[in-house]
Parts: sequence; structure tokens; C-alpha cells
Amino acid sequence: MGTRLFFSLFVITGCLFFSIGQVTKVQASTLTYGSKSQNVRYVQLRLQNLGYFHTNVTGFYGSQTRQAVLQFQRDNHMRPDGRVGPATWTKLQHAGSRKQSEIDQLAHLIYGEARGESYWGQVAVGAVVMNRLKSPYFPHSIPGVIFQPGAFTAVADRQYNLTPNFKAYRAALAAFNGADPTRHSLYYFNPKLATSRWIWSRPRTVRIGKHVFAH
Repeated sequence: MGTRLFFSLFVITGCLFFSIGQVTKVQASTLTYGSKSQNVRYVQLRLQNLGYFHTNVTGFYGSQTRQAVLQFQRDNHMRPDGRVGPATWTKLQHAGSRKQSEIDQLAHLIYGEARGESYWGQVAVGAVVMNRLKSPYFPHSIPGVIFQPGAFTAVADRQYNLTPNFKAYRAALAAFNGADPTRHSLYYFNPKLATSRWIWSRPRTVRIGKHVFAH
């Protein structure tokens, strides 16, 4: 339940941001060296996203996390104490807000489309979105690709609106940063459910979990 609350999101002017109510709850407990929680995992993920944290997300606030927080605080003209209190938390939330909103959107799609898949199966769904950005046949923005009419079942049946879990966010960040187990695929489908002759005609590249990926 704590993780679901932690990732509770709401829509403002078309972009996804963290609910102020949920942020206040997290701020009530300052994170510092030795802390271990899902909140630390999110801080590490945000620092990784912003280029400050270069190792695995563990949920433990060790020396590498502290050094990353210190550098983030210095770069943002904050008192460098190596702790994530209310001011640092707020700054982390809003730093790189456009990039973060795109990762939020990608996580929503991944969770809606592939929450039952393995981590790499989820990265693969995100990679299809990123591959479409490079194609002249698709919109050239993440929301454009995701919300293109008829592109994704999760948008059509509103499973996109479900709250992503931590694995979906990790997968979204990996895909956003270039991970692609699909071999540059632009499409995927579940062979047990797909009825379109067109999708079956696409050159297939790899199968990951229940999804077949194709060019």
C-alpha cells in the first residue's frame, strides 16, 4: 500500500506530477544516511534520472546516495547537508520536470500494457515507444506516440490511468535512456489475442514473455 500511495499521480495541464498530498506525507520523514525504504528507492531513481546517481537502485541510503544528494544540493544552491528533507524533496520533484513528466507517461503506459510481464518485458514495451520517436511514420514526442489514436490498448480501455508501480518506473527510465531488448521494433502483439492480419504480416524480431515484437 505504501508504494502505491507513494506513486499516486494526478493530471495538471496534460502532464503528470506527484500529488502534493502524497509529497507532504513523504516529507514528514527526512531521509538520511542509513535510511532504508521505498522512498529512498524513488530518490535514487530521481537522482539517477538527473545524472547524479550512477549505481544500482537499492533503497538503502548509503555513501553513494549521500554524495549524489550533496552534489545535487550544491548545483541547486541549497545548503549541502546530504539529507533529503522537504526543500530537497521539492527540488528533486521539479528538477527536469518535462523529462520527468515523459517518464511518468511512459511508466503509465508500461504498467497499463505489460504489468504482468518481467522487467525486461516491460522495458521492451517502453522501447517500442522510444523507437517510434525515431521513425518518420509516428509522432515525434512521447505523449504524441502514446496517445496516437488506436496505438495502444491501455489508452483505449483506460488501463493507462492505473497507478504504476516501482518496476514500471524502472523500466520506463531504462527505455527512456536507450535500453532496447526488442532489436529496434516498432510494434508488439500478444499472439494468443491478436486477430489483425496486418500485425501478423510484420517481420518479427524477438519474443519476450507474452509479447512478440516486430518491425
